[in-house]
Amino acid sequence: MPDTTDGWAPPPGSWASSASRRRNMQAIRSRDTKPERLIRRLVHAQGLRYRVAAKPLPNLRRTADMVFRPAKVAVFIDGCYWHGCPEHYVPPKTNSGYWSEKVARNVGRDRDTDQRLTDAGWTVLRFWEHEPPEQCALQIAATVSRLRPLKQDA
Repeated sequence: MPDTTDGWAPPPGSWASSASRRRNMQAIRSRDTKPERLIRRLVHAQGLRYRVAAKPLPNLRRTADMVFRPAKVAVFIDGCYWHGCPEHYVPPKTNSGYWSEKVARNVGRDRDTDQRLTDAGWTVLRFWEHEPPEQCALQIAATVSRLRPLKQDA
């Protein structure tokens, strides 16, 4: 196992090239990111309620950032790096083969998720983390309002 001059050796099975890289990778959030929290707050302020980090379909091992079950709307706020944003993705300089393949797998999984949800009658909304949160929230609210079933008077 490789050992660096400071005595740090990566744990078995780790792709981390250094202790600082490992700390950096561990600090990256998979949910409750700043863009997600901001968009959720704006959507909530419009009176809409939703599930956070929930599986839209019980047999699908993937979660959406926001799920509106009655309207069958799944919302994803994708990070530019991890989901290969055409505007902002920059391939890494170190271990580029591994990370580029990982991002390509993420993009493929995103397309597969979109297709599975669409086939099951769901509407999928995807936003990039750099998009204006106010515009995202307005589009989410408009879509959910349009697709939400009307409540019947008792």
